[in-house]
Amino acid sequence: MTRQVLVPPALRAACAQAGMSPGVVSHNHVFLTGVTGAGPDGAMPDTDEAQFNACFEKIAAVLAEADLGLDAVVEMTSYHVGLRGHFDLFDRVRRLHLADPYPAWTAVEVAGLRRHGAVVEIRVVAALR
Repeated sequence: MTRQVLVPPALRAACAQAGMSPGVVSHNHVFLTGVTGAGPDGAMPDTDEAQFNACFEKIAAVLAEADLGLDAVVEMTSYHVGLRGHFDLFDRVRRLHLADPYPAWTAVEVAGLRRHGAVVEIRVVAALR
């Protein structure tokens, strides 16, 4: 089986260091690794809103490597530290980046995430056109 790996230029160094692929094309879908709002230097934005926007921008960058946009997302799982405290804000930001028809979505509250200071990690599956 041949798989296409999707690595935006801005993420190449971090992905090589971590030994992971931001996105993998398999059959008719693109599977993305969960992303946090950390910048290429690993710094976490100061606000939840900035983290949320950065996540969707990273997802868009990975999908762009397959000539896809965020409208190709068919499933999303978001993992939240303090979900109830920031859900309304997350939902507003999500709606700025995703449009109707919205993807299937599961939001899960977790005790912590690997990246220090992260309040959300988002994982998506997109469909090829």
